[in-house]
Amino acid sequence: MKLLLSMFIVLLLVLPQEFVEASDSTTLDSLSTIKEGDVGEVAALHKMYLRPKINCEFACARRCRESSRVKVCARACGSCCERCQCVPPGTYGNKAACPCYATLRTHGRKPKCP
Repeated sequence: MKLLLSMFIVLLLVLPQEFVEASDSTTLDSLSTIKEGDVGEVAALHKMYLRPKINCEFACARRCRESSRVKVCARACGSCCERCQCVPPGTYGNKAACPCYATLRTHGRKPKCP
């Protein structure tokens, strides 16, 4: 327990210095030499590669507008979009544009996403 507390205190003393150094240059080159203790730089690198959230309701309405069962299509598309943050273009097919969307399956091993 004392070891954990001492590591926490050392981390608190080191992190403010790391944040100042990381804020000076945010290029990928400066983040490429990440050591195990550089929590601030890892967080900055992770934030650079996060996908932006998309408006799933709008994207699924566009995808399902020509479906014979619009509400069912929109519900399935919405759950897939929330998980993948991606909806293929057009109203049918084009699933290669969003591999995560294309690989989701139901319990019966059928494609989940319209």
